[in-house]
Amino acid sequence: MIIKPRTRGFICTTAHPEGCARQVEQQIDYVEKQPAISGPKNVLVIGASTGYGLASRIVAAFGARANTVGVYRPSAASATRTASAGWYNSAAFEQAAQAAGLKSFSVTGDAFSEETKSKTAELIARELGQVDLVIYSVATARRTDPATGQNRNSVLKPIGKPYTNKTVNFHTGDISMVTLEPASEQEIEDTVYVMGGEDWQDWIHVLENAGALAQNAVTVAYSYIGSQITLPIYREGTIGQAKDHLEHTAQELTKQLSGIGGRAYVVVSKALVTQSSSAIPVVPLYMSTLYKTMKEKGIHEGTIQQMYRLFADRLYGQSTPQLDEEGRIRLDDWEMRDDVQAEVTRLWNELKSDNIYQLSDLEGFRREFFQLFGFEVDGVDYEADTDPVVEVPNAN
Repeated sequence: MIIKPRTRGFICTTAHPEGCARQVEQQIDYVEKQPAISGPKNVLVIGASTGYGLASRIVAAFGARANTVGVYRPSAASATRTASAGWYNSAAFEQAAQAAGLKSFSVTGDAFSEETKSKTAELIARELGQVDLVIYSVATARRTDPATGQNRNSVLKPIGKPYTNKTVNFHTGDISMVTLEPASEQEIEDTVYVMGGEDWQDWIHVLENAGALAQNAVTVAYSYIGSQITLPIYREGTIGQAKDHLEHTAQELTKQLSGIGGRAYVVVSKALVTQSSSAIPVVPLYMSTLYKTMKEKGIHEGTIQQMYRLFADRLYGQSTPQLDEEGRIRLDDWEMRDDVQAEVTRLWNELKSDNIYQLSDLEGFRREFFQLFGFEVDGVDYEADTDPVVEVPNAN
């Protein structure tokens, strides 16, 4: 079939296998051109098919020559429907890892389920023995409560009072004002349940009980803080409550892992184009001004650059990672520089629909959004007939 992007709001309902594969190749190529990392040997990535999780797996495998296990939802194609971008990304990764002589395995299933956790622990014991790094990179809007069988949904809302600010339709460039009503107590509770640290802790509990964690094992989860512009909708909103819970969980996990000398860290990354960030009102406009500013200053990073810096400079580049006062590893240090935030604020105050392409990098944001799904990638013929059915080697 001829595969074209089909969008519904902030979601693209199609993905291109060759475009996804090309981007995985580009990320691998970037990592292989950097100095080798003296890091982990066996790595589990929970939420391994896109974004931070995929980049973490690539850096572990091709930067540190680690064997990896990736956990993600199954989403294979049919003759009339494409697979998800994550499925195509994982297929490309598995093929490249095997070609490089690295052990790699995919566990497909719901990361929240006990079945997936048990299956993963059994695979690790059988194929690798133990893992010395566990990456938790699950971002989703829904989690099923096993006690009730009901779905609980996360929401992106302020807390306490309405929030009004600029937002943008990144497909058209139209800026408008948006007002978001505050979340209810139930919505706050549900968001923490879905996006907080409980499932991360459950994973570590299962792995520890199965003997799948090596001595001095490290586990990492990803978070974000952001600027004053996005504070009410992000860090002071419902998602911020979930991130607070995630950070508290890291402290609890460090205590839990003390018997094997293990540690748990929350890593605060910079704003990056992901499926999740594209869905948050205000954030795409903020990121477009941030991208323009950081690119002009020569300090912009994409996901793979961020994850390489995490492994090479923070997790394994020094004996003990440098932490902030809350015990977090900060990779948003360049984003939060005073000169960067001052320029972003100046641009933000001037932004209108008729100057958005001059004062921001909205075109760059829009292009990266489509690249998440394998579109607008250089060197791919999007008019060619393409088979959407791609198998993932070593999928369990």
